[in-house]
Amino acid sequence: MRVLLLGPPGAGKGTQADRLTAAFGACQVSTGDILRKAVEDKTPLGQKAAAIMAKGELVPDALMIDLVAERLRREDCRRGFVLDGFPRTLEQAQALEGILKAMGSELDCVVSIRVPEAAIVERLEGRRSCRGCGVLYHRVFHPPARDGVCDRCQGTLYQREDDRVETIRARLRVYEERTAPLIQYYRDRGLLKEIDGVGDVDEIQSRIRRAWGEARA
Repeated sequence: MRVLLLGPPGAGKGTQADRLTAAFGACQVSTGDILRKAVEDKTPLGQKAAAIMAKGELVPDALMIDLVAERLRREDCRRGFVLDGFPRTLEQAQALEGILKAMGSELDCVVSIRVPEAAIVERLEGRRSCRGCGVLYHRVFHPPARDGVCDRCQGTLYQREDDRVETIRARLRVYEERTAPLIQYYRDRGLLKEIDGVGDVDEIQSRIRRAWGEARA
């Protein structure tokens, strides 16, 4: 399995990537997770990334390309991979094509997950993260037993800066300007599969697997 998931922030790419990697033994390549870890550790990179992410902007292409290239070369990615959050620009897409070619590999397909803006704002604005163990909750879809308290470790729940409404809308504007053009890029290469990203998590997973199966047929 060598799949790229495309979609705006809040489209559910991370959730669906988790399920795909668990089911098919592939590795998940999530630039968001890599960057958030750097922010938590307060590394020099993390401090720069924190300022950029708080504004809803993207980190420089050169940085993301190096991070992903290193990750894809690791042993666990030889069994397959699911890209989540990369590429986000045409430059990154072209770089990815070169990285995979050098590895003697290529994408099976690119799945674009479509979700209306109103649904995305609702999904992201309601998210809360635990300061202790990092578990995610949602005020509507997955609330904790006690408001503001993690069920697992009793840690304090907080709203990440990039989940605030003003930042969400900024992130969506950036997506439309810089990432949405990738849809046409991959359509021109015959790799694009588009699915509806609204509905039950299992339903959406089935749509992704069906699209992947069609691409390999």
